[in-house]
Amino acid sequence: MNTTPTAILRHLRELQPDRNLEDHEARFVAERQALRLLQILGQVEPGVDVGLIAELPRIEVRVEPNLPVSGFSHWERGRWLIAINRDDAPTRRRFTLAHELKHVLDHPFIARAYLDKKGRPDDEFAEKICDYFAACLLMPRPWLKREWINGLQDQASLAVKFNVSEAAMRVRLRQIGFTEPRSRFDSRFLDSVRDPRRYFRKDRQAETEKALSGSLDSRILVAGGAP
Repeated sequence: MNTTPTAILRHLRELQPDRNLEDHEARFVAERQALRLLQILGQVEPGVDVGLIAELPRIEVRVEPNLPVSGFSHWERGRWLIAINRDDAPTRRRFTLAHELKHVLDHPFIARAYLDKKGRPDDEFAEKICDYFAACLLMPRPWLKREWINGLQDQASLAVKFNVSEAAMRVRLRQIGFTEPRSRFDSRFLDSVRDPRRYFRKDRQAETEKALSGSLDSRILVAGGAP
């Protein structure tokens, strides 16, 4: 396995078939990519150092105030720009960064991977899988199982240990099957903690880019590689 900086994104993308994916297939791919990335980055215990994402090939991470969304990713000028809202809580910023990385990985497949019943691109499906990838990256199934078996089963304590929000931990514990939904209505929304302002939408591009253009508070880290 080639894990040089210029090959990491390509290697992770090779784990995804270039076709329309069923929900269970998309989840399997996302979890496999997350676990492989943890292996490449040498991450073996919580909480994951998400700052290492900024060292991946041609990734620029900027943490900016006053963004109209929690985060977005965009290819321009020979690199991926991932912008994160500084005004969000630290745990939310971590989740957003992981979420946006999945958008970067999905870019070559986005027109075919996540389709609705009529064969059209399904943005909600894509967002859900990006959330699932972020959960797998920050709260890996094997790590959570290890903690659970060793007796750490309190949701708040687990959230602290994995450096995530309690809401994110609650969803992840349900995904893995350690806890049950409070009601049958919860099960429809277990895959993400929804907030309409969380992520980049096309109709907010001008507003978001304007906010970025005037900001000086940024972290810029770039490494070489292919888009």
